[in-house]
Amino acid sequence: MSAVSASKYRPFPPVALPNRQWPNRTLTRAPIWCSVDLRDGNQALAQPMSVEEKLEFFELLVKIGFKEIEVGFPSASQIEFDFCRRLIEEKRIPDDVAIQILCQCREDLITCSIEAMRGAKNAIFHLYNSTSPAQRKHVFNASRADIVAIATRGTAWVKQYSAPLVAAGTRMRFEYSPESFTSTELEFALEICEAVTDIWQPTVADKIILNLPATVEYATPNVHADQIEWMATHLTRRDRTIISLHTHNDRGTGIAATELALLAGADRVEGTLFGNGERTGNVDIVTVAMNLFTHGIATGLDFSDINHVREVYERCTRLEVPPRQPYAGELVFTAFSGSHQDAIKKSWAAQKPNEPWDVLYIPIDPADIGRSYKAIIRINSQSGKGGVAYVLEHEFGYSLPKLMHKEIGKIINDVADAKGNELTPAEIHEVFRREYLERMAPVALQHFKTTERDSAVKCEATLTLDGASHQLTGEGNGPIDAFVRSLAATSLPKFELLSYAEHSLGKGAEARAVSYIQIKTDRGHTLFGAGIDTNIELASIKAIVSALNRTLAKK
Repeated sequence: MSAVSASKYRPFPPVALPNRQWPNRTLTRAPIWCSVDLRDGNQALAQPMSVEEKLEFFELLVKIGFKEIEVGFPSASQIEFDFCRRLIEEKRIPDDVAIQILCQCREDLITCSIEAMRGAKNAIFHLYNSTSPAQRKHVFNASRADIVAIATRGTAWVKQYSAPLVAAGTRMRFEYSPESFTSTELEFALEICEAVTDIWQPTVADKIILNLPATVEYATPNVHADQIEWMATHLTRRDRTIISLHTHNDRGTGIAATELALLAGADRVEGTLFGNGERTGNVDIVTVAMNLFTHGIATGLDFSDINHVREVYERCTRLEVPPRQPYAGELVFTAFSGSHQDAIKKSWAAQKPNEPWDVLYIPIDPADIGRSYKAIIRINSQSGKGGVAYVLEHEFGYSLPKLMHKEIGKIINDVADAKGNELTPAEIHEVFRREYLERMAPVALQHFKTTERDSAVKCEATLTLDGASHQLTGEGNGPIDAFVRSLAATSLPKFELLSYAEHSLGKGAEARAVSYIQIKTDRGHTLFGAGIDTNIELASIKAIVSALNRTLAKK
């Protein structure tokens, strides 16, 4: 990619549209959606879907809520033809769903396609031919007039041969695509669309669909929007026309181009789930729809179980949704950065059920698309104290004191750093238990008992210290104070209690208590201990022993 090689490319020409309106508009409603997964998406697969896989995928699209589904290219192969017939003959198409087929402007292909659609209640005949200067020159060696004639003859044949289907009760709609629209001269694209519309004669009640595809994405999204607005403002029968989009992703801006073109006046979007399609793919309808949803716009599509949608898609197409793919990717609701984790935890805690969603770094409530809250925070060596505390609380029920977050965060980060990759919640829990709850040396608590008299509490304790048993007694204003005083008779380091917290772990009669105690030794070391027991008193004593063992381990 040297500077010299760049000279062989040229910038895409802008559109003369001095009074463009789309930059000042706001999207307020969803477009008409049309899935082309079973045609455009399927033809782009290294291993096209089997008939059974296409049937399952069709049922998924219906369940999601698509009312227009392009099911194939029935004149292209017997498999495509048979699939269309099977959908119709087995009555798999709901009455409110239109199947769409694609066809070139050839009479034999049109009659074959009409036969494939026989008996359908709702159908869209999608006719296309290429219109760009390069296509006219290199593929067809044809003039503009020749290309217009191809399109108008094809339209007339569709109208002629579909008449018996319409008479038999099929609602037949017509869609025309000037393929390679975005690289076609706008005035010629308008000319051919007007000529086709002249033949079809749409009405306000039965509009023509003019699909203006970005067959290859050549320009920035704003230029695409200009092209769509130019067409929308120059069509003589705009009130009898549905302007449809079919964007590809060659420049990585298919979604942006679609959104800006909707601002420019388009009514309809053709695309695929997760952007499957030729080269870099079609526009990802999931992302376009969910983007609208996050702005409070009802989309008419149901992605409330997006994991299931992804599972069917991956199994039928043999493609994988990338982990960072918006909304559906495995990691899109995952935060590794410590500062992000902390912000998510705090803002999520402040989120009120009946208020607009406003959780930092998470633009949509994962529950709305069937994702789990448990996947929000994951831990590696870059994670912070808030993330570790979040996992321990939401996965295992430990509500650590705020002052303990930094301590456990450093311990976990050191382990993750040594391991060199992410720690699972189970691994985090294991480190926590090993560090705080399962230390039995050099101090082990064998027995603890208290008696209360007046306002004083007396304790009797048996400790094992470096293998030797010690019988201890102490008296204080409570069990913890009494136990701390009893330790004065041992060689253990002197310390003071700085903080104490406890809560139940679980519910019901079998619930246990967990205690967290922070101590400061006479050498200035400050650290926490933790203990668990069905008895809250014993949990607290175990927490002190935990803290002492951790202190001794640091010598």
